Amino acid sequence: MTDDIDQLLIAALMEDSRRSLKALAGISGLSSPSVAERLRRLEERGVLKGYTVEIDPKCFGYQLQAIVRIRPLPGQLQHVERQILAIPEFTECDKVTGDDCFIARLHVRSMEQLDTLLDRLNNYAETNTAIVKKTPVKRRLPPMG
Repeated sequence: MTDDIDQLLIAALMEDSRRSLKALAGISGLSSPSVAERLRRLEERGVLKGYTVEIDPKCFGYQLQAIVRIRPLPGQLQHVERQILAIPEFTECDKVTGDDCFIARLHVRSMEQLDTLLDRLNNYAETNTAIVKKTPVKRRLPPMG
């Protein structure tokens, strides 16, 4: 479990993962060495899995984002999963229960590119695609308490 100070540190890092130990110490009321030790323990326990950079795919020409539901044809599950892994424009993918086996997020530069990439799956799976218009809730942590 995490205590209130751990949760405060995690929340501060979620806002800005580049915060210095000194800044985190100021936020938490701890010394910098104490903050470093807490972060080390959170990393060892697997609570903190990494520190990341968030980019805007549009800055790299990816104008469209799509959510793709993928239902492999019989006997094609493993092949479809390998195809998804091999296409770098798939930026996220979950294997799920229900009629569809995969729900994936795809970033593309154009509708033509979307068609080309999905064509790579057509012999092995049925797909259902929705274009993302807006993301009212960005990726966030569930409540920690």
